[in-house]
Amino acid sequence: MLDLQDIFGQGGPLERALPDFRVRREQLRMAERVAAALEARETLVVEAGTGTGKTFAYLVPALLSGKRVLVSTGTRTLQDQLFAKDLPLVGAALGRPAGVALLKGRANYLCRYRLAVAVGMGEQLAMPAVEPANNRASRAMLNRIARWAATTGSGDLAEVGGLSDSHPVWAQVTSTRETCLGARCQEISRCHVALARRAALDADIVIVNHHLLLADLAVKEDGFGDLLGSADAVILDEAHQIPDLATQFFGASVSSRQIESFLREMQLELRKSQPGGAAGRRQPVSGALADRAHAVEEGLRELRAGGSPVAAGGASRTDWAGGDARFGAAALHLAESLGRLGESLAALGDEAAILQLASRAADLGDSLQRIAATDELEGARAIEVTARGVTLSVLPFDISARFRALIEARRGAWIFTSATLSLGEEFGHFTGRLGIAECPTLSIASPFDHERQSLLYLPERMPDPRSPDYVAAVIDTALPLIEAAGGGAFVLFTSHRALAQGAALVRARWDGATPPQRLFVQGEAPRERLLQEFRQDGNGVLLGTASFWEGVDVKGEALRLVVIEKLPFASPDDPLVRARIEHLNATGANAFRDYQLPEAALALKQGAGRLIRSEDDYGAVVICDPRMVARSYGRVFLAALPPMTVTRDPDEVRRFLRKHAPRRASREMGSP
Repeated sequence: MLDLQDIFGQGGPLERALPDFRVRREQLRMAERVAAALEARETLVVEAGTGTGKTFAYLVPALLSGKRVLVSTGTRTLQDQLFAKDLPLVGAALGRPAGVALLKGRANYLCRYRLAVAVGMGEQLAMPAVEPANNRASRAMLNRIARWAATTGSGDLAEVGGLSDSHPVWAQVTSTRETCLGARCQEISRCHVALARRAALDADIVIVNHHLLLADLAVKEDGFGDLLGSADAVILDEAHQIPDLATQFFGASVSSRQIESFLREMQLELRKSQPGGAAGRRQPVSGALADRAHAVEEGLRELRAGGSPVAAGGASRTDWAGGDARFGAAALHLAESLGRLGESLAALGDEAAILQLASRAADLGDSLQRIAATDELEGARAIEVTARGVTLSVLPFDISARFRALIEARRGAWIFTSATLSLGEEFGHFTGRLGIAECPTLSIASPFDHERQSLLYLPERMPDPRSPDYVAAVIDTALPLIEAAGGGAFVLFTSHRALAQGAALVRARWDGATPPQRLFVQGEAPRERLLQEFRQDGNGVLLGTASFWEGVDVKGEALRLVVIEKLPFASPDDPLVRARIEHLNATGANAFRDYQLPEAALALKQGAGRLIRSEDDYGAVVICDPRMVARSYGRVFLAALPPMTVTRDPDEVRRFLRKHAPRRASREMGSP
């Protein structure tokens, strides 16, 4: 039987089966450590630098272990890649095919019950986000989904061409944990979510995403079994996302739109269930139930009135104490009204849909009460007011004990891996937030030769980042470098305001008949389309914010310059950030050292990691923020970055970029 050295070594099955496979000792080292953790059922944290090949380094041991393994990813893209490409390739190369299941969150699957309700309601279908002029198109999409539903095997709405998860019909034909009828549903025998979960329970390896995993871990999906309970091991790729996501799952959030949606669906369901309540015929809700529904509507108006002073400018987020004095009382009053409405619904009988509505009303009321009653030392509460409504939320300050207890209750292996988990090989910030500070860790450096392949440029004489002229100085620094590189550039900003200002400045500087490069700006097209067209262009310039700092893979010459506007400190004006800072300081911690600095350094590590994605990549990272050099904490940021050659000489950077610009770009620049 082949051992891991044979599998990952020269002439091994991976090299024979995969034309792009490269033998890397770093990959073998990770695979051996993961195999040991699987065997010992231990918790392990592995940081594997870009180019390690960490996907194969955990898939091979998982396949060889004979154990039932859950693999969780941070993005659908990686989830689909593992299922459709990586696992079949590795399984075939090893001669160890395994039963593999892909399981997405329930909102990705058609709900047959809700489709029937939507189709049956005819013109009464509730789509508040749809303009009347577009309602016909929405009805056409609904009819297309109904035809597809008769033939689909998986129920995955990704199969429906032209349907995105932002389409107004999507929410009408899918369920959430709150709206699902579970085992009481009349369609349970052919429910796509239930069928997908049953297939997952029979598989050797199940590919999920972090949202689904945390829902199973923190909430338990009633009626569909405990997915984690049947697993021997859980491998979490892109694990740097877990602390923030887990904090959200252990928190609570209620929006006025959720309550409005609940009231709309209650009216539709009651009309449908009453005698004579066929599609399109309005049946009044009367008596005590009507009075209690009206009380909820009044409570919503009261809540909006309490939040309106915060909404200057149309949208804002503030902490709980910064809201109107009436706000807390309004939230508690609304919670009580929802509870009473739930009691009235539960008294109507045992019809599954009505009982589910009663449960939803109670859950919304409980969440509101929890938010209103949270102690200021327990969590950060925020009020977000927009033109569309109000959202109340609470995020706990510390989830470590709860998270640790949940994983300890499942005696399997837990393996966390990502390219950005440590700061200078110190994992304490990551492991401390999850309550796993005592677990073993492993740091594996990238096999790429960053000193040869890349430059880190720290420009001199940049203004203070708070200066009104700062973004203009960033663009003035970036444009000569973009010209030297012939494009192929990301310019990453830390706020949407800076992004808009930067885009306007670039267009103003390029004011002419033909811009030297094609410009891609976040928000002007869907993210995936921007990336696809940027890759295809080869010499484009992409301006983006947070969503382009991580999870973006552009290999080759299409990306050869990354300009970072500012060190990515979270805004202290954000009420959730401010509350966390105040909490840490009040409990004797150092909020800057223990929270703001490590979070920003890990974010910078992600942003800079966009550049070198293969052994053949070359390019420069430019960090415009003068604090990299002027402040003592700059060395923390430097220690977080790959070992790039550092320069402050703009001529050196331009020479390096010209040398490695692709020939087509060089010709377009007029170079020989």
